[in-house]
Amino acid sequence: MRLFRKKRIPGGLTREAALNCVPVKNSAVEEMRLENGTVRLCYPLQIKPWLAELRRRFGPPQGDAPQKQLELDELGTLTWDLMDGHLRFAEIVQRFSRQTRVHPKEAEAAVAQFIRALGKRGLIGLKPTD
Repeated sequence: MRLFRKKRIPGGLTREAALNCVPVKNSAVEEMRLENGTVRLCYPLQIKPWLAELRRRFGPPQGDAPQKQLELDELGTLTWDLMDGHLRFAEIVQRFSRQTRVHPKEAEAAVAQFIRALGKRGLIGLKPTD
C-alpha cells in the first residue's frame, strides 16, 4: 500500500506539443562563462513562505534573496546555449544530435531530461508556439 501518490497534472503536454514549445530562459538567472567554456548559472533560491517569515524574523538583515548556483557540464552548456528563446524543442534536439553525433532518439531523451530538470528549478519555462 502506498501512502503518498504523485498527483497527475491535468492537461499535461503530449510529446508533439512539447516538441513544438520554445524553451525560454528565466530573466532572473545570471549566467557566467567559466574558463573551461562551461556555464555557471546563479539564480535566486525559492523559499517557502513560512521559511521566508522565519528568515525575516530571525535571520540576517534583509538584503538580496539567497542565491543558488548550478554548474553545467559541456553537454548542458551546449543545450543552454541552444535555448535562445526562438528555437523550438525539436530544433534544439536536432542541433544537439548533429553537434554531439548522438542518435536523435537519445538526443531527445537527454535534452528532455535536462529541460525538465531546469524547469523544476524554475530556470526555464516552455512557451507554446502559434
